[in-house]
Amino acid sequence: MPHTIITEKCEGIAICKNACPVDCIEQASGKNKKGTNYFYIDFKRCIDCGVCLEVCPIKGAVIPDERPDLQK
Repeated sequence: MPHTIITEKCEGIAICKNACPVDCIEQASGKNKKGTNYFYIDFKRCIDCGVCLEVCPIKGAVIPDERPDLQK
């Protein structure tokens, strides 16, 4: 099951994007409610490796579930 980057917790640091082995993390156009850039996971390309979860420095920004309702 793909992971999810929670839009409103992401701070746009991009460590996850650079670490992803299948390049399934994209920067969204626009900003979240905090006013920061944010990233999202393309669920169709995610291989559920968990690297994004391991490298993200923002606690709770990435979860190990496919939750499209939390990722815009």
